[in-house]
Amino acid sequence: MVLWTAAGVATLGFLVALEIVARGYGFSGPITEQSREVIFAPESGPLLYGGLALTMVVLTWRQRLIALGIAAGVDVVFFLVRWALDADMNFGNGALWVVLGVAVLGVTRRTGQERLLLLKGTGLGLLLVAGHKTGDTWLLITSKTRATVLDAYVAAADHALADPSWLVGRFLNATAPVSTGILHVVYGQLPLAAALVGLYQLRRVAVERRFPAHHLVRTFLVIGLFGPAIYMIFPVVGPVFAYGTDGGAWATANLWPDVLPPVTDPQPIPFDGITPRNCMPSLHTAWAVTLFIHSRDGSRAMRWAGTFWLVGTLTATLGFGYHYGADLLAGVVFALTIETAMRCSAHGWDRAGGRVVALGTAVFAAQLASYRWLPTEMAARPWLYGPLLLLVTGAVIYAYVRAARERERERKPGVPGQRPAPAEPAEPAKAVGTTGAAPTGTDDSQGPGATDAKPELV
Repeated sequence: MVLWTAAGVATLGFLVALEIVARGYGFSGPITEQSREVIFAPESGPLLYGGLALTMVVLTWRQRLIALGIAAGVDVVFFLVRWALDADMNFGNGALWVVLGVAVLGVTRRTGQERLLLLKGTGLGLLLVAGHKTGDTWLLITSKTRATVLDAYVAAADHALADPSWLVGRFLNATAPVSTGILHVVYGQLPLAAALVGLYQLRRVAVERRFPAHHLVRTFLVIGLFGPAIYMIFPVVGPVFAYGTDGGAWATANLWPDVLPPVTDPQPIPFDGITPRNCMPSLHTAWAVTLFIHSRDGSRAMRWAGTFWLVGTLTATLGFGYHYGADLLAGVVFALTIETAMRCSAHGWDRAGGRVVALGTAVFAAQLASYRWLPTEMAARPWLYGPLLLLVTGAVIYAYVRAARERERERKPGVPGQRPAPAEPAEPAKAVGTTGAAPTGTDDSQGPGATDAKPELV
């Protein structure tokens, strides 16, 4: 309880600080944006209903049906009022009302563990929306505070990787509109795919009355909350803006994806105050990697879907000109480092996890430093720096996989996702003729260490 309280206070302080900074630049922050959606038309109805879905994992099926009915009813009322007043139309207010109602129910009508469970469910649903609002605020701040971008540095460093964005961009142009249509769906619906995997992992919460120690949503939120802070350190807009038509008058030239940018002494590029500096690292890559990792414990269909979303997201980020290859490598390292840290914070720190976090942090810092201070050297010797970049990224991947296998060996064989149950002391043999009925096997009050208990994959 103390840990949850401390985390809540820290999150609130972070959101308040972000709100103050946003106000200083003339626009509202995440707290204001989320508060106004209680009454006014929301920006994203599906996002609010996604938050409601996460909150409902703590409810029974009967309570979920009631919650959905109330949310839909409130949205119908809002729709009619807005239609009558000719106001902006959207849905989702009802979902937010129900999420807040679950918190009120927990505070006023529940006690102890049940109250804490309902409040955790509410916090999870609100954090999904707050994470999205926080990301939007971060992006606005990057565009207002970073007048120049470092695309020329990353483009030069990307020569060591054979300019994958230009290569994949030409491939998508040649295979459009089929390839681009599919990849636009994959790229845009990554949050939906993550929500489905997260709901699968949380499907037993209503029965077990507790959350699993670690799940996808935790890592997703941390990546979304803190990843954009790196944008402030290394502002990059992407090849389609810096070297393509989407950059308009601010683009250095209309080169992407047909003509490779020249390798010259890179300099910061002045850019507009609207385009987000949201490339380094690629958070879409980080989220897709995290989705892939957590889908490994699911069904075969879920594992295939996780693989498809990872490959599709990487292809889309490059082929649409949103990222350079160097961004993707940084995103992979960033994701594995955050995922390991979050898993260790839930299950306890061990030597293998500490090594992954330390290695990932060092490699990530080295990547950013090399992109900034050695881009010309990297472009001049691609035969050396290209394999080296892939090697250090592969080293982090190998360390993560090795640590994951060590954790698996500590678990009960044949039951993925579960630690071995503690051994119970042997029951003393009863003398012949003593009183007391033998166990019949029909007692359903089994403890967590019972041998017939059926563990669930979470």
